[in-house]
Amino acid sequence: MAILPHHKYPLRSLEHVPTCHHPSWSRARVTCSATTTTSTKPMSNPDQLIIEPRLDRLVTTPSLLVTPTSSPSTSSRNTSPLLNDPNWLSTWSHRAWVATGCTTVLISLAKSMVAAANSHIWLEPMLAGYIGYILSDLGSGVYHWGIDNYGDASTPIFGSQIEAFQGHHKWPWIITRRQFANNLHALARAITFVVLPIDILCDDPTLQGFVGVCSGCIMFSQQFHAWAHGTKSKLPPPVVALQEAGVLVSRMQHSAHHRQPYNNNYCIVSGIWNEFLDKQKVFEALEMVLFFKLGVRPRSWCEPISDWTEETETPSPVH
Repeated sequence: MAILPHHKYPLRSLEHVPTCHHPSWSRARVTCSATTTTSTKPMSNPDQLIIEPRLDRLVTTPSLLVTPTSSPSTSSRNTSPLLNDPNWLSTWSHRAWVATGCTTVLISLAKSMVAAANSHIWLEPMLAGYIGYILSDLGSGVYHWGIDNYGDASTPIFGSQIEAFQGHHKWPWIITRRQFANNLHALARAITFVVLPIDILCDDPTLQGFVGVCSGCIMFSQQFHAWAHGTKSKLPPPVVALQEAGVLVSRMQHSAHHRQPYNNNYCIVSGIWNEFLDKQKVFEALEMVLFFKLGVRPRSWCEPISDWTEETETPSPVH
């Protein structure tokens, strides 16, 4: 466990502490002590009341914890991105993973159609595919909610994605500048490892119909997400038509997610679940359960800090 340097903060510094939206019965413990100084310089108040932060409370909101020596990832979030950052370009590795992911999805869909044609059963695979489309939107919302509210860059497995989503809230326009494979390769890799065994072991047309559509929507959800940040004049007409028909998440619906309090409209495939989840306060209920069981606060309970305040598209020039 990393040990942070021991600091003592004067009481007057409390006016800079961000206000959190959390139940009134939750209290942060502080340790107060009176100290005297042996410095040769005169002190106006030798018995100064100080506060020592309790790390066990701070770790519940890692995004608010600031250390004197910030990591490169933290400092990079405080500087504007380059106009043409090379990290937004696709590599051959990215393209290979996207090609592999698309292949596994297409095999699943092809096996479903071939098996359905041989057995003359079409309704069940089509219905299974529709259910896969509906559930992929729900899955994208649950995942997006978790990434937005819990963990930080040091979280195992998901750390890089958590950091990327936090940066996305500050500079949402970056997703429109990422190349196609750069934007999709992480999901394509996960889809490959999950779907490939199913392709090999299963011939059921209904299951393959569900897997093919659901996995395909999940893999391309980041592209749907990017289109939701695009301007209507720059998007392909078929994409605009699908957004307006509600098949893909619309620009207007997703824009609400990037406005305070940043705790709604998490689903990014079709957005069909957003209204239900927000009206029924499903995610708020899950947050309360996690808080009672694990004592972990979501980021949505706190006032947005600079890392979550959107900046307009004024990136730094290329270096």
